[in-house]
Amino acid sequence: MVYGAIDLHMRQSWIRIVDGEGQVQREQRVPTNRARLTQVFDGFGPMRILVETGTESEWVAEALEATGHEVIVADPNFAPMYGELRRAIKTDRRDVAALAEANRRGWYRATHRAAPAQRAMRSILRTRRRLVQARNGTQSLIRALLRQSGYRAKSGVGESLPKYVAALPLPVALAETIAPLCRLITTLNEEIRAIEKRIRVLTASDVVVERLQSVPGVGLIVATTFRATLDDITRFRRADQVSAAIGLVPREDSSAERRHRGHISKAGPPELRSLLVQAAWCCWHTRAAVTLRAWAERIATRRGKRIAVVTLARRLSRILFAIWRDASVYRAEALLAV
Repeated sequence: MVYGAIDLHMRQSWIRIVDGEGQVQREQRVPTNRARLTQVFDGFGPMRILVETGTESEWVAEALEATGHEVIVADPNFAPMYGELRRAIKTDRRDVAALAEANRRGWYRATHRAAPAQRAMRSILRTRRRLVQARNGTQSLIRALLRQSGYRAKSGVGESLPKYVAALPLPVALAETIAPLCRLITTLNEEIRAIEKRIRVLTASDVVVERLQSVPGVGLIVATTFRATLDDITRFRRADQVSAAIGLVPREDSSAERRHRGHISKAGPPELRSLLVQAAWCCWHTRAAVTLRAWAERIATRRGKRIAVVTLARRLSRILFAIWRDASVYRAEALLAV
C-alpha cells in the first residue's frame, strides 16, 4: 500500500507519496488547485492521504475523495504526528515528510468533518457576524463624532441610530460627515435582516434548532450557531466535554497538593462562545429565566457578576447539549440533572 501527504498552502503545496516501507515514490511542489492536486496522485491507485486541517483542507479532501482516495483531515495540534521531526528546523518539505511518515505509521488524530449543510450554515453565520461587527463599529464611530461636538446619542438606540441622528439639530458640516455612516448602517441593517430571513427559512424544518430555542436567552442565531458548530452531538459523551470544546472551562495548572484554576481556556470557536455569553446576559435580564438567574445570582454574591455570567454561559452549553442529546425541551425543574 502507498501513503500520501499534503502540506497545504494557499498557492503552492508540497506532496509526498511513500510505500509501505517508507520509500519515497514521489515528492514535489504543486499549485494548490483541484486539477494539479488530483493529477499528482494518479498512477498509484487508491491510497490514504493525510492533510492538516485548515482553510483549504475540506475542498481538497472532497476533490481527492471524488477520485477514489481515502483522505484524513488531521489535527495539527497532535504532537505525535510530527514524531521524528525536529521543530527547531521547520520547512514545508520537512513538514510533508513528517506527515507522510505519520500517515504510514498511523500517528495522527483525525478531526471531525462537518456535514455539508452545517458547513454551509457556518459560512452564512460568519457572513452575518461580519456584517454585525461592521454595523457595531460604524455605530461606535457615529457616537464618538457626536460626542466630540457636544452631542450624545441615547444608549440602546441600536439599529434606529440613523433615525435618531436625523432628528438632532446638528451643524451642517457635522451632519454631512455623519450622513454616509448613517446610510451605511441602513444598508447593513437590510443585509443582516435578509441573512436572518434566509437562516429562518433554512432552519424551519430543523427540530434541533427549534428545541434549542426553548432555553431562555437562546434565540435563532445562538441555536443555529450551536447546531452548526457541534454538527454531530454523538461526538460528545458528556456535557462537560462540550463546554471544554467551546472554551468555557477554566484553565488549570495543578500538581500534587497544589491546585490552580484560572480564566476560561477560550479554546474552540470564539463565535459560539461569545454568543453563549450574550445569551447568559439575556437570561440575567429576562423574567422567563427565573431559575437560571437565581442560580447565577448565588454565584455572583461570592465571585462577582461577570464571573457568574460566564459560569451561566457554561451552564447553558450543557443544557443545550442535554436537550439535543435527549431530543427534549427546556424544563427548569430538570436543571440539577444537567
